[in-house]
Amino acid sequence: MRLLDLALLRSFSIVARTGSISLAALEVGRTQSALSMQMHRLEDQVGHTLFHRSGSGVRLTASGEKFLVHAEALLARQDEVWADMGGTTIRGSVSLGCPEDYSIAFLPELLRDFCALHPDIELRMVCAPTSDLRPLLHRRQLDVALVSVADPESSEVIRKESFVWVASEAAPAIVDHAVIPLALSAPVSLDYRAACDAMGAANRRYRIAFASNSLAGLIAIARSGHAISVLTRSAVPPDLHVVSRGLPPLPTIGVALEFSEQRPSSAARALGAHIGAALPGLHKTA
Repeated sequence: MRLLDLALLRSFSIVARTGSISLAALEVGRTQSALSMQMHRLEDQVGHTLFHRSGSGVRLTASGEKFLVHAEALLARQDEVWADMGGTTIRGSVSLGCPEDYSIAFLPELLRDFCALHPDIELRMVCAPTSDLRPLLHRRQLDVALVSVADPESSEVIRKESFVWVASEAAPAIVDHAVIPLALSAPVSLDYRAACDAMGAANRRYRIAFASNSLAGLIAIARSGHAISVLTRSAVPPDLHVVSRGLPPLPTIGVALEFSEQRPSSAARALGAHIGAALPGLHKTA
């Protein structure tokens, strides 16, 4: 009877998530050559090539994608067994994705409380726009992610956030310009679409003076007074001002949790449950 080594499966899952033998080796505490040999040994055991290998990293083959589903199911079951046998203690690892504005506004308090409740769970974080987080969830490089959704009334929404115009002053002179300079995220983002749709509906002329998915960059350009930006209200830093005069209203969006698996691991379920319970009433920490 062939037996699967769960430690080997966990290493395989990490290689699949990172897309890199070298990065995965750092995470599991092995040398790159040792981890590479382990993956070749696993391929020999299952009788299939699990990775396409190239100079830029590794990616799963069709067989690798299929095997990853089984591997993660076994790992999740192991976590559940340990949690059940150990009482309320949940062990394992979980990777959380989050847009940068939510990470600044909410994560310090959320993660402090979660880590205090579950000290045996290893937590990994990825900050990226929603448009980048969903592919990572699809490829199972993340376990769970906080994402923005356009419909704030959707059943999956756990918190509503308003978009606001922000600038270095409450009544900046550039609001009265014939063409208003804006600093926005990438065109696929909800704030970009919300700003452009609002300006178009109000027949206000504008130009994109600065475009970036970096929240720090958007805040910096707003602080400079060179352009007006759009942020979620909770992410507005104390030295910037919400601008209401002379600009059209912006919509409210929803914040939702999405998982990579229909049956998440016990660690991922615990994190999701904690966020779902705490986030709705959480005040910003920025």
